[in-house]
Amino acid sequence: MAEAHRTDVIVVGAGLAGLSAAHRLAAAGVDVTVLEAGPRPGGRVRTDSVDGFLVDNGLQHLATAYPQVAARLDLARLDLRSFAPGVQVAGDGPVAAVGRRGGGRRIGDVRRMRGAIGALRTPGNADRARVAAALGRASALPVPRILAAPDVAVAEAGWPPALRPLLTALLHDTELTSSRRFADLVLRSYLRGRAAVPALGMAAVPQQLAGALPSGTIRYGVRVTAIATDRVTTDVDGEIPTRAVIVATDPTTAVNLLPGLRRPAFRRLTTLWHIAPTAPPAEPVLIVDSDDPGPLTHTVVMSEVAPSYSPDRRALVCSTVLDHDGTDPGKLEIVVRERISAIYGAATRDWSHLATRHLPEALPVVEPGHNFRRPVRVLAGLYVCGDHRDSSSVQGALASGRRAARSALADLGALTAFAAGVRPGGGKAPAA
Repeated sequence: MAEAHRTDVIVVGAGLAGLSAAHRLAAAGVDVTVLEAGPRPGGRVRTDSVDGFLVDNGLQHLATAYPQVAARLDLARLDLRSFAPGVQVAGDGPVAAVGRRGGGRRIGDVRRMRGAIGALRTPGNADRARVAAALGRASALPVPRILAAPDVAVAEAGWPPALRPLLTALLHDTELTSSRRFADLVLRSYLRGRAAVPALGMAAVPQQLAGALPSGTIRYGVRVTAIATDRVTTDVDGEIPTRAVIVATDPTTAVNLLPGLRRPAFRRLTTLWHIAPTAPPAEPVLIVDSDDPGPLTHTVVMSEVAPSYSPDRRALVCSTVLDHDGTDPGKLEIVVRERISAIYGAATRDWSHLATRHLPEALPVVEPGHNFRRPVRVLAGLYVCGDHRDSSSVQGALASGRRAARSALADLGALTAFAAGVRPGGGKAPAA
């Protein structure tokens, strides 16, 4: 058993929020220790190698226009591979094969907005123009105006019906009961930047953040079982004294450690990964299944987006099902396989099922009236962060971690010293 030592701040959890908090604290010259129960950083953001293929924990991606993503990550080093703009809608009436052979509609491609708006007076193009105009307004909305606007469910917000497939895919919400403000924030960032994945999978994001911390900051395989403002209890070291604690775990674990917290509702998400001997005729674009009442909501050939996800010339296809209860995964795989065969216009008998990832707590629900700046300070010396305290996104996780760290620094008296260029305990503070 390692000898416990005092540290200024203990961060519980090495997910994106915890890593973000640790970076802010370390930049202020504070002695910070991150305790992570698992063997790696990232929390829900992870990538597994399965038979040489890269399988993310759900269909995850980075929105490069998110402010915290642009400010906190070295995007060049992540070697991002981008999805094609917009989503392709599979089928209008009869199922249409999409991709390079045509079929379906493309929604949300900013490259096509201007032409669509200009076609407003052309017979038959009015719906297309209204969609383009709505997207143009969404991309231009200032964030303060979005947050100040009255909030309703997305389904009641008056969006053109043709936008429903795009909003469903971005929000992971089939009924569109999410906050309209949240939808505006997500859509704005989606339209103003790129949706992309690192060449080595989404796990490269927390790995980059963890690697930039001082050596020895993160301790893996240490589970925190109880917390107080001046100590944590672990299954490895017993009690570890500290001056402050930031709980940066998943929401359920956070509620167990801090019983007064409210546990949010969650979106359920299941992804099925298939290997095809040859790539079906599709662009590197998210394909949304809008007509079929079955479980599939969207699918993408990930090896077209990022060829590095496949170890050879075989194609890797990721298909997403929303709000499935996780029962009978074999039956679900058969149904999804049949549907993607129709969507891609390709026989799938020789496709092999690589993996299924079922996430019952994939994303906290963001309901109308959601507080995007939920308090991170429980009391002096005790703080909580995560996407459940902000917005249900990578942006929300990173931003809430920064807020928790700033609150802890203020209570420790370090914020003023840092602003003056003085390291707590003496010496010069490093640049943030």
